[in-house]
Amino acid sequence: MQFEDLINSMSQDTYERLVSAVETGRWPDGAKLSEEQLENSLQLVMAYQAKFLDSDQHYTVGKDGRIVTKSKSELKRQFSEQGGADTIARFDLKDDAE
Repeated sequence: MQFEDLINSMSQDTYERLVSAVETGRWPDGAKLSEEQLENSLQLVMAYQAKFLDSDQHYTVGKDGRIVTKSKSELKRQFSEQGGADTIARFDLKDDAE
């Protein structure tokens, strides 16, 4: 099986398990990943993200396989365009008691 075929046949569940394994360094059963498993799993996660997921993270792999980084101004613009949709509450810290 070619690498591209592997990515195309990977389910969302498999992707999420690989992400967890890469983040924790352990498989779901608690077994530690070898250095080779960690490296291969990370490559699979990055390839899957690049091919199937549109990420709003500041450091990702694009669909063309290149590393995509966003500047601070790009991130500010992105979050201001979202209109604070993820904001739970905002407080004005100025003293209005005058």
